[in-house]
Amino acid sequence: MKVSQLPYERVKIEELREAIPQITEKIRGAQSVEEILAAREDYRKLVFRYYTNAALASMRYTINTVDEFYVAENEYYDEIGPEAQALNQEYIKAMMESPLRPQLEEKLGTLVFKQWENELKSMSPTIIEDMVEENKVVMEYSKLMAGMDFEFRGETMPRSILMGYAKSDDRATRKECYEALGKGLQAHAAELDDIYDRLVHIRDRMAKKMGYKNFVELGYYRMGRLAYDQETVAVFRENILKDIVPVVARLRLENAKRLGIEDDFMIYDNDVVIPGGDPKPFGKEAIFEAAKAMYHAMSPETGEFIDLMMENEAFDVDSRKNKWGGGYCTEFRLFRQPFILANFNGTAGDVDVMTHEAGHALNAWFTFDNEPFELEMGMETAETHSMSMEFFAWPHMDKFFGDKSKDYRFMHALDAFTFLPYGTIVDYFQHLVYENPDMTPAERKETWNKLEAEFRPWISTKGIPYIEEGTRWQYQMHIYESPFYYIDYVLAQTAAFEFLLASQEDYDDAFKRYIALSKKGATRLWPQLLKEAGLASPFKPGALKEVAGKVEKLLESIR
Repeated sequence: MKVSQLPYERVKIEELREAIPQITEKIRGAQSVEEILAAREDYRKLVFRYYTNAALASMRYTINTVDEFYVAENEYYDEIGPEAQALNQEYIKAMMESPLRPQLEEKLGTLVFKQWENELKSMSPTIIEDMVEENKVVMEYSKLMAGMDFEFRGETMPRSILMGYAKSDDRATRKECYEALGKGLQAHAAELDDIYDRLVHIRDRMAKKMGYKNFVELGYYRMGRLAYDQETVAVFRENILKDIVPVVARLRLENAKRLGIEDDFMIYDNDVVIPGGDPKPFGKEAIFEAAKAMYHAMSPETGEFIDLMMENEAFDVDSRKNKWGGGYCTEFRLFRQPFILANFNGTAGDVDVMTHEAGHALNAWFTFDNEPFELEMGMETAETHSMSMEFFAWPHMDKFFGDKSKDYRFMHALDAFTFLPYGTIVDYFQHLVYENPDMTPAERKETWNKLEAEFRPWISTKGIPYIEEGTRWQYQMHIYESPFYYIDYVLAQTAAFEFLLASQEDYDDAFKRYIALSKKGATRLWPQLLKEAGLASPFKPGALKEVAGKVEKLLESIR
């Protein structure tokens, strides 16, 4: 069935209030594991229906943020979501407190129980009102960004279209693009500052109500992290600073000379890699045709997957006003259907949608039947699936770029390598903000600029309206909408680079290991998945030095 035809029906909170306590009562009164599993099956049917319809409402809101019906439906799920989570915790407590827990752990595995312990630390009924308020403020930001217009050369356009000019080979055009970006954001400076300030204080208040020192600890629990903590991330951050930043700085400044840039390397220079202009794909229809051919060439399974996506029209990639400005993959589990949203703008980033987001979709398709269904995948695991697929697509880039495929591979690897310091800044910034929630807007901007100077010393923002004040983070949606998510991209990128390096030695073996990892889904913690795939952990001091050296050599060989 086409995604546009999938039936939507609001799942009322009254139904959850009635059904979940009844299921919980059955679990608590059960005399056998079989009785518990039967009640669990009732729970499974209910939550699949709830999350599928919530995902449909969210998707249809993001494709048109002024659709009155789905605006209201999305707001409804934002309002009842915290209470639904609290009801879900009663199910979790019943499972964990069952006298039959040893037999349940034997049946379901110990990992789901560890995740449940974490879930109980991530929210409390005492913060339901705060969570509802948080959702409303996040929606404010989402609507603001979706409706924001930018003036460029006499035209008005959304940010997704504007940033296509940031890839221009003409330096003056790139500068003009960033000036337009800064001026457009500056027009909404007060709103952007106010929305984030409110979010920081709402989240800080929730953490303190639950007995935490600040939101950082609660934020980690909300992300479901079991394999690493703040201290581990601090070691990883130091690895990035010590072993990745110097190599990236050297590579970018060397490449700047090839681009004819002899003076300061500006923020508007960071989006371009190839002299004469970064490669551009052949166009929307050609991209879809190439993607279909690519996935059929990879394996029968991936061919079956892309056919499903195409037949069910499980993509929305056209940029337009009032459409959510980012990109994502979601799933409608009740219908066993992934879905991808993006905003094509004629750059190579359009191809990344068909690799990165499709990597997420492929993983969802692989794992619809994985047990136990309650397992939540760590975001670092999810992003490993997507970022690695970007690299496994390399042998097929001629289908998208023709004789510019070599340029694409160089650009793609250098951009991905350059991302590691930036992604680390995003995460570090959030640690510092939530550890000091009473920072003023000016202090937050100053903090961002200090981190830029430390982790991206090759870049200058001097003279760019508003951006030079330290506001690059204000259009990084994750900072407002999904706190502490971003480091997962960075962690995953290091694993993806390991898969890339392995694929250069033996593509078939590396791809086989990648597919095996993807099929395991949430059934293992990320470090265990890496180990089983033959990849190294990035958490040990100095763990990235060898990777940095090998990636630099690979880039030199491609160039």
